[in-house]
Amino acid sequence: MTSQKHPDAVRVDEKSKDQQLAKDRAEPTGNFLTTDQGIRVEHTDDSLKIGARGPTLLEDFHFREKMTRFDHERIPERVVHARGAGAHGYFQVYESQAKYTRAKFLQDPSKKTPVFVRFSTVAGSRGSADTARDVRGFAVKFYTEEGNWDLVGNNIPVFFIQDGIKFPDIIHAAKPEPHHEIPQAQTAHDSFWDFVSLVPETMHMIMWIMSDRAIPRSFRMMQGFGVHTFRFIDEKNTARFVKFHWKPLLGTHSLVWDEAQKLGGKDPDFHRRDLFEAIEQGDFPEYELGVQILEEKDAQALGVDLLDATKLIPEEVAPVQPVGKLTLNRNPTNFFAETEQVAFCVANIVPGIDFTDDPLMQARLFSYLDTQLTRLGGPNFAEIPINRPVAPVHNHQQDGFGRHTSNVGRANYFPNSLGGGCPFLAAQQQGGYVHHPEQVSGKKVRERAASFNDHYSQAALFFRSLSEPEQQHLIDACRFELGKVETRAIQERVLEHFAKIDALLVSAVAEGLGLPAPKATPVTPKGPPASKALSMEAMKLATPPSIKTRKIGVLVADGVDADELMALRKELESQGAQLKVIAKRLGTVKASNGKDVPVDKSAMTTASVEYDGVFIPGGAASVATLKKDGESRHFVQEAYLHCKTVGASKDAEELLKACEIDPAAPGVVAGSKAGAGAALATAFAKALAKHRHWDRKDNDRVPA
Repeated sequence: MTSQKHPDAVRVDEKSKDQQLAKDRAEPTGNFLTTDQGIRVEHTDDSLKIGARGPTLLEDFHFREKMTRFDHERIPERVVHARGAGAHGYFQVYESQAKYTRAKFLQDPSKKTPVFVRFSTVAGSRGSADTARDVRGFAVKFYTEEGNWDLVGNNIPVFFIQDGIKFPDIIHAAKPEPHHEIPQAQTAHDSFWDFVSLVPETMHMIMWIMSDRAIPRSFRMMQGFGVHTFRFIDEKNTARFVKFHWKPLLGTHSLVWDEAQKLGGKDPDFHRRDLFEAIEQGDFPEYELGVQILEEKDAQALGVDLLDATKLIPEEVAPVQPVGKLTLNRNPTNFFAETEQVAFCVANIVPGIDFTDDPLMQARLFSYLDTQLTRLGGPNFAEIPINRPVAPVHNHQQDGFGRHTSNVGRANYFPNSLGGGCPFLAAQQQGGYVHHPEQVSGKKVRERAASFNDHYSQAALFFRSLSEPEQQHLIDACRFELGKVETRAIQERVLEHFAKIDALLVSAVAEGLGLPAPKATPVTPKGPPASKALSMEAMKLATPPSIKTRKIGVLVADGVDADELMALRKELESQGAQLKVIAKRLGTVKASNGKDVPVDKSAMTTASVEYDGVFIPGGAASVATLKKDGESRHFVQEAYLHCKTVGASKDAEELLKACEIDPAAPGVVAGSKAGAGAALATAFAKALAKHRHWDRKDNDRVPA
């Protein structure tokens, strides 16, 4: 849609980006195979030779083109965030945010702004596993009517360092050590912890990375954060500080460390597969966008410097206000063209949103653009279809590698008269971007602000906000990581830092390392003594329980009770969960009533770590077979070890006993107590909604 007043005005809706991308899609169905020049190919299985056994001819243009294109298929992978998964969707604001910002996509609740989201790990290469302990990228490209806005964030609200000049150092330290390129996608090595031990500002981030936040259950069940403090600018040019939060509507959940390690071998694509399959099945991931908004005059009273990326604002101090919802409803049609070629840049913003002087953000404003120049082959990466704005583009940029646009006219400069002065400038009232006129002054110095010097209080706040099981997981992670460190002096320096965070933390980690614990001198957290928003367990208590999209593995053999299986399926699927029948072989098993029961997975190709709960239906013959089978017993024992819900009919309690599992243990739903049929299924679903049962005390007895 155009108007005389604004000839380039566009109407953006949910389908705008997909319609634009459709113009660049190549559909092979019903078409002849051709060369890149459009010449139809008669034969593509043999190169052109002199005789069947003779030399290949240089004139074989089809062979040369095909091989040349193959030789150049790969582009440099991202230095960080190399391994990712993407999805299309839309964002819809709940109500106009005009009181805070003039950004147009945040004004109209009926408007659906198209988006592309890329989730990723940070440290590993493209070939690493999804479930490594790591930060997860959560980058969102909004294709707004005013241009692209990229909210390039992580699933952790803070970062390792305060100034971007240290970014190459932290990444070099975290990556495989250069002398032998080991280890891949792990920070459990000397160079990383050497850096950490020498840079105290990393301590808050270390607490997050060693927590369960670093091993999410899925991309669909992890939070996202803008990390930095941005500004909202309204129509009157009033500026306010703002922090961005993404909260998954399925809740925030994690794996346990043993699961994450095993999944790295069983299914290294666990997270990207989960995202793809959920969207294909219509279980569209949803996230609520929330904002913490602070008046600039109130920022000084926080006790936290908003320009310090190693700090967060507790939600008890500044509540998160929900402003809209992100829905991911379509998978990419080509991974390379979209997920791999998408280019995010922190500097991509729209009127109504502006930067702050956060020194880490300021470095990112340069770094992302600079990275794309090498990775995507030159300055024209914004013309790649996935990166192209829906809003029209007119400027005097020209030429270079990968140029698609063919500019017309004589004037490729501004100002000009030969081109009628076009493209002309836009005033703020016409949608022109105007930077916030912040007053700045001072000497040119290389130094850190004194307000950045607190490195321990928020690390202490995070640790003390965790539940007892979460604290133990964090301690175990530190023992694992530091246990891999070979240099004792590094371990000792890290313990000195931990002593300033929490007495339990330092004593437990030191005990695991076989080192004396330094005297604990923990700091007192500024602000609230704890924050429920930092604990996933506390968040679960505040969220209505749900088993939507959860996966349950059901172990069966010939003779299974089909009625009990049907009752379970009916209950679970009515609540949005998925039931997968697992047997020794694919095909079907014969139920006790003589009917065939289709099998979804063979025991050889799956494992308990891929499921959120396990159930064993009745049927004497089925239970007897499973009881004798070592793989089946291991499946049940391992799920129990990971504190998942385990359900068993009264008949199947014999299998529980063979696995040394008490039918009365927390999170074990047994038929002798819960009943049969629908009653048993309902009890199982209720237990499953708790996600984990940390109050089990006998996990060490289970040989899994």
